[in-house]
Amino acid sequence: MTTRNHLIGLLLGAEEDWPTAFEALTNRLGALSYKGNQHTLETERLRIAPFNLRDGARTDVVIDRLAHWYYHPREWLKKVALMDDVYLLNSPFTFQAMEKHSAYCALMRLGMNVPETVLVPYKNPIDNTRWAYTSTNYNDSFDLGEIATEMGYPMFMKPFDGGAWRGVSRINNEADLWDAYNGSGEMLMHLQKAVDPYDVFARALTIGPETMVMHFRPDEPMHDRYLVDHDFLTPEVGQEAVTIAQTVNALFRWEFNSCEMLVRGATVHPIDYANACPDVAVTSLHYYFPWAISRLLTWSAFCAVTQRRSRLHVDTDPWFAIADDEDLDHRQRLAGYQKLADNHFQADLYREFVAEAMPDLEVMVHEWVTSPAFDKLLSDTITATYPEDERARFRAHFRGLIDLWIADTAPAGANVAPVRS
Repeated sequence: MTTRNHLIGLLLGAEEDWPTAFEALTNRLGALSYKGNQHTLETERLRIAPFNLRDGARTDVVIDRLAHWYYHPREWLKKVALMDDVYLLNSPFTFQAMEKHSAYCALMRLGMNVPETVLVPYKNPIDNTRWAYTSTNYNDSFDLGEIATEMGYPMFMKPFDGGAWRGVSRINNEADLWDAYNGSGEMLMHLQKAVDPYDVFARALTIGPETMVMHFRPDEPMHDRYLVDHDFLTPEVGQEAVTIAQTVNALFRWEFNSCEMLVRGATVHPIDYANACPDVAVTSLHYYFPWAISRLLTWSAFCAVTQRRSRLHVDTDPWFAIADDEDLDHRQRLAGYQKLADNHFQADLYREFVAEAMPDLEVMVHEWVTSPAFDKLLSDTITATYPEDERARFRAHFRGLIDLWIADTAPAGANVAPVRS
C-alpha cells in the first residue's frame, strides 16, 4: 500500500471563517483509504508574489475566492492549469462569462425561461481616444423610453458584469428608468423584465455534482436572507432548479458557483447564475454552512485523489444538440442537460469515492460543529463582523440556527449537543 500526499491551496480575499472551517475539517479527516492506497490532504493559504512561468506548482487543487477581482493571481491560475495540471474548481478562462451576458445568452439558447433582456449602450463615453469618432459614425441613436415601454414595467437595470448587487435598480416607471440610466456612468447596463409577481426566490449553491437549493429573501438583511425551509419547491421544480445550476457550471467549467432563480407557479426563471467564487460565510449561510464546507472538502478530495483532469474550455456542441432537437420537450431537454452535467462531474464515481474513502464524514462534521473549536470560529466571526452592542443578539441568532442544523441532521452516533466555550 502506498501513501500519497495532496496539497490543496486556498486563494483568499478577506474571509477567515470558511478557510478556518475547511482547514479544521481537513485536519480531522486524517488519512483516506481508496482503492487500496492511502491518501493524506494538507492545506496551504497561498501567497501572492512574482512568479516565473516555468516554475512548477506544488498544489494539486486550488480553491479560489480571489481571482474574480484580483488579476495577478488569476494569471497564476491560468499558468498552473496550462503548465502544471493543477486542478481548479473554476476555470479562469471562462471568467469573462461571469459578466452575466454570456450566461444569459447560453441559457436562452438552451431554452430556459430567462426574462426578456436588452443590452443598452453606455450612458457616458468610455475612456478611449477613439470613442468620439466611432460614436459619431457608427452608434445608432435610440429611444430608451420606447425600449422600456415595449418591454413593459416593472423591470431591472443592472450592470452586464454585475456582482454583489452593484448598480442594480428596480424600474417601475420612466422616471426610475432615467434616474438609473443617468446614474450608470460608464457601466454597461442590461434592462431585464421583472418576474412580477413571483412566488419564491431560490438560490442554488453548487459544489461539484452537489447542489443545495435554498429559499432566498433578497430584501432582508444578509443574516436573514437564507430561510430554513425544506419544502418550498415541488419535487419537479426543485429538480429543474438543480439542473439549471449544474448546467451552468458544467457548460462554463465552474464547480463552485451559485445561481439565482425566480419561481412563478411551475415555471423557473433564471435571473443570475454567474457567481463563481460565491459567498459561503457562516454569517450568510448559517444553517447551510456545515453542508457547504463539507462538500468543498469532499469535492476537493475527490479531485485530488482521483487526479481528475481539468476541462478548461467551453464545448457547446453536446448542449446545443439537445437544445436544437425539435423532438424534445422542455422536460426531456432538462433530462438531457442533467445527464451531461452528471457525466461532466463524474457524479457516480464521486459518490462511490465519498462512500469508500470518507464513510464517517457526517459523524466527523457533527463532532466538529458541536465542538469548542466551531463555537470559537462562530464567536470570532461575529466579533469581526458586528459592532459590540449587537454581538449578543447575533450570537443567539446564529447559534440557534446552527443548533437547528445539529438536531435536523444528526447521524446515528453523533453528539447533538453543542459544546459552548
